[in-house]
Amino acid sequence: MRLLPPFSTTSHHRFKLFSSFLPFFHPSSSTWPPNQITHMEPSSLPAAASTPSSTISTTTIRRRKRKIVVIMGPTGAGKSRLSIDLATRFFGTSEVINSDKMQVYAGLDITTNKITLEEQLGVPHHLLGAVDPTKTVFTGSDFRKLASEVISDVKSRRGLPLVVGGSNSLIYSLVTKRYDPKSDVFNGPDPHPVSSELRYDCCFIWVDVCLPVLNQYLSKRVDEMLDSGMFEELVEFFRSGEHTRVNKSGLGQAIGVPEFEAYFKKTPGFRRPEGGGDFEAYDEAVRRIKDNTCQLAKRQVGKILRLRDAGWELRRIDATEAFRAVMTSDSGGGGRVAEIWEKQVVEPSMKIVRHFLDE
Repeated sequence: MRLLPPFSTTSHHRFKLFSSFLPFFHPSSSTWPPNQITHMEPSSLPAAASTPSSTISTTTIRRRKRKIVVIMGPTGAGKSRLSIDLATRFFGTSEVINSDKMQVYAGLDITTNKITLEEQLGVPHHLLGAVDPTKTVFTGSDFRKLASEVISDVKSRRGLPLVVGGSNSLIYSLVTKRYDPKSDVFNGPDPHPVSSELRYDCCFIWVDVCLPVLNQYLSKRVDEMLDSGMFEELVEFFRSGEHTRVNKSGLGQAIGVPEFEAYFKKTPGFRRPEGGGDFEAYDEAVRRIKDNTCQLAKRQVGKILRLRDAGWELRRIDATEAFRAVMTSDSGGGGRVAEIWEKQVVEPSMKIVRHFLDE
């Protein structure tokens, strides 16, 4: 799998709802920010000393596994925000490994909702916009290989890897001990059994939001993304012919691309409706983006529940009240929203991770 040079993106305006919902806290430590990672060379840790299997307790085996934190949840649930909160305020050696299968590709930063450089607050991010979208599709096996190398590199520097993203199939491919790329544990009428044997010592934090509330938020988020440059980004994507070069089964599947393709075919000059475009086709494209985003969130929750029911120890954090406050607050309600987020999401997550690291 060919990687692009280290991730960089132009800073685009984050949609207003996110900004008012979760204003970022700036760390006070004089040692912040840490040095950015400019390469991703694998680094192997020293092999553990040989010990007779009869003398190895379950606890010892668990401790020998590399510890990683996995922040999972449906799209829009605040996973990236939580990872930055934890990395900048509590666990300063943390580095984020993106596990969103659309955000691994370079391009369409707004459409795929990549966290901006400004929002990263100096926290190193890996596998974010790092894959050439014109090449073969980025698979679970690719992610397992590359993310494992990053984890080894981070751990060799005594850092804490934070695997963050909504693609549960990528998370599964990374952490399960015996990954079979031919098996599908999530889809189909008779999916393969979920393996509960993991190769890392994982702390799973599941950021959950009641779906009716999340759907309301996601619908508003699409409107804000369009106002913040998503439409213009897609215009350039199609006008330049880039849509014909990217892999249709990779970045070409990003929500927003197929939905607007029909609109652009009906609109000479790639105009907005108010500029001479087709109002009905534009509204249909936006409606489909909202519906498909909500359906994606529902599927992601279903996959998380499947992992939980298979015995994975997922620590659920309910962020519903923070999102409900977002949707009911006026423009001056950001302080109240941030307070709820802090008490109901950040603080319990911090305690979970600290307890995990102390074990």
